[in-house]
Amino acid sequence: MLSEIHIRNFALIERLDLLLAPGLNIVTGETGAGKSIFIDAINAVLGERTGSDVIRSGAERASVEGAFSTNDAPSVTARLVEEGLDDEEDLLVLTRELVRGGQGAARVNGRRTTVGVLRSVGDGLVDVHGQHEHQSLLSVERHVDILDSWGGAEICALRERTAALHAQWRAALAEMTALQMDERERARRVDLYSFQADEIESASPQPGEDEALMADRIRIGGAEKLAAAAGEAHDLLNGEGGTAVEALGTAMSRLRDAVRLDAALQPMLDSVENAYYTAQEAARDLSAYVEGVEFSPERLQEVEDRLDILRRLKRKYGDSLEEVIAYRDRISAELEALQGADARIEELTAEIERIRGELDIVNGQLRAQRREAGESLRRAMELELGDLAMEKTRVEVSLTPIDPTAKGADHVEFLMSPNPGEPLKPLARIASGGELSRLMLALKSVVAKADPVPVLVFDEIDTGVSGRQAGVIAAKMRGLAASSQVLCVTHSPQIAAAADQHYVIRKTVEGGRTLTHVTPLDEAARVEEVARMLAGASPTESARAHARALIAEFHAAQP
Repeated sequence: MLSEIHIRNFALIERLDLLLAPGLNIVTGETGAGKSIFIDAINAVLGERTGSDVIRSGAERASVEGAFSTNDAPSVTARLVEEGLDDEEDLLVLTRELVRGGQGAARVNGRRTTVGVLRSVGDGLVDVHGQHEHQSLLSVERHVDILDSWGGAEICALRERTAALHAQWRAALAEMTALQMDERERARRVDLYSFQADEIESASPQPGEDEALMADRIRIGGAEKLAAAAGEAHDLLNGEGGTAVEALGTAMSRLRDAVRLDAALQPMLDSVENAYYTAQEAARDLSAYVEGVEFSPERLQEVEDRLDILRRLKRKYGDSLEEVIAYRDRISAELEALQGADARIEELTAEIERIRGELDIVNGQLRAQRREAGESLRRAMELELGDLAMEKTRVEVSLTPIDPTAKGADHVEFLMSPNPGEPLKPLARIASGGELSRLMLALKSVVAKADPVPVLVFDEIDTGVSGRQAGVIAAKMRGLAASSQVLCVTHSPQIAAAADQHYVIRKTVEGGRTLTHVTPLDEAARVEEVARMLAGASPTESARAHARALIAEFHAAQP
C-alpha cells in the first residue's frame, strides 16, 4: 500500500505531507481545487512522462516521494532484486525530482536509477485509472497473464511446461542455425583450420622452447671466446709453470710443518687445504669444459632455422608459444565440430521436430483451457458491467494463433463494445476518462483475485452516472478495498460516504500566491464535506442528516 506521499513545489502544491490509510481513501474538493494535480503527482513518482512545466512558479525544482509497503507485492520485490535495489525491507521509497532547465532524477530506496526502472517498479504497485492512465489492463502484453491467472492452477502448470519446451526448442534451433551456415563458408573454414592446425602440429612447438633456443644461440655463437677464457683460467690454476694449485700445495706443506710447532695455525691450514682442493676441482672442471666446447656452424644454423619457425608461428597465432598451442587446441575442437556438422544437423532436425510436436500439443491444450477461461471471464465481466448500468456492453476475450512463445501460441486481448451496434474494439480505443474508469472498475472487480495490484487509483470514476449507480460503484470499490488499497478522486457524495479515510483538497490564496492543500477529515468534517457535495456551498441540516445516513449505511454494511 501507499503509506505516505510527500510533494514539494508541484504545480499549485507548495508542500504536502500526507499519510494514507488502508482500505478506501476518498479525495474530494470543489472543481478547480487541484484534484488532478494530486493524481499527476502520483503519476510522476510512478515514472510517467512529466515535464518541468509542473514546477511551481518561482521554484527551481519539484519533487514527489512515495513510501510503499511491498509485503503484498512479491513481483515488485523480484524486480528490485533484479535491479540490485532490494534492501530487504518491506518499505519501498520511490522519489522523482524535476529540475527547471536541467535533468531530473529518479531514486529507489535512496539509490539513483532511471525513470524507466521507476516505471517498471511502479507497474506492479499502482494502477491509476482515469484521464491519465497508468493501467496494467490497457497493456495488451499483460492480458495473457491476467487470463491465465484467472484460469487457475491447470493453466499455470501448462504455462510452465510450455516455457520449458519453448526454451529447449529455441536452444536447438539456435544451435542448428549456427551449424547450417553457408556450405562454402563451412568448407572455407574447414580448409583454413586444417591448414593452421597442420602447420602448428608439424612444428610441434613446446612451451618455453624458444627461450631455451635463444640461450643455445648465444652459447654456440660465443664458443671460441668461451673456450679461450676457460682454457686460460685452467692454465692459471693448474697449467705448466707456476700455478695457483702449485702455490697452494707449497703453502699447505709449509703450514703442516708449522702446525707441529704451533697448533694455533690449524685454522689457517684448514683454509689453505680447502682452497687447494677447490682449485684442483675447478681446474678439472675447466679442462672438461674446454674439451666439450665446440663451435658448430651447422648447429647454430639449426637453432636459427628453428627460431625462425617459432617466430612465424607466434606472428600468426599468438604472442607466446603457450598462446600458439592454445589456439591449435581451440581450432582443432572447432574443426572437429565443423566436420561433424552434418551428423549433428541430422540429430538436431529430429530433436527440433520432436520438441515442436510436443510443444504444439501442450499449446493446443493451453489454448483449449484459455478458451474455457476466457468464456468464464467474459461472463463475469459482463455481469459486473450490468451492475454499473452498462448491461449493453459486450465483452470478448480474443485468442489469435501466433508463433510459439514462452507463454504459448496465443495472442490474448480483451475487446469491448460499450454501446449496442458498435464493433468490439481493444480497451484502449473504446473510452476515455470517467467511462473508461468505470469499465476498469468492473474489470478490476473481476480479476482482483487473479491479478492483484496493491494500490488502485480511480480519477473521477463517477462522471456521468446517477446517484443510484454511484452507490453501486462505491460498493464495488469497498469490495476492492478489502484486498487492495483504493484511492479515489470523486465528485459523488455516495462514493465519498463509502470512504474509510476522507481527504479534502482546497485551493487558497496566501500572500498573493495560489496554494493547494490536502487535509484528512475527522468524522464531523467528513459529514460537513459530504453534505456540501449533496447541497452546495452552504449545506442545510437536512443535507447533514442525509450525509450522516449515507455514511452510516456504508459502514453498517461492513462485515
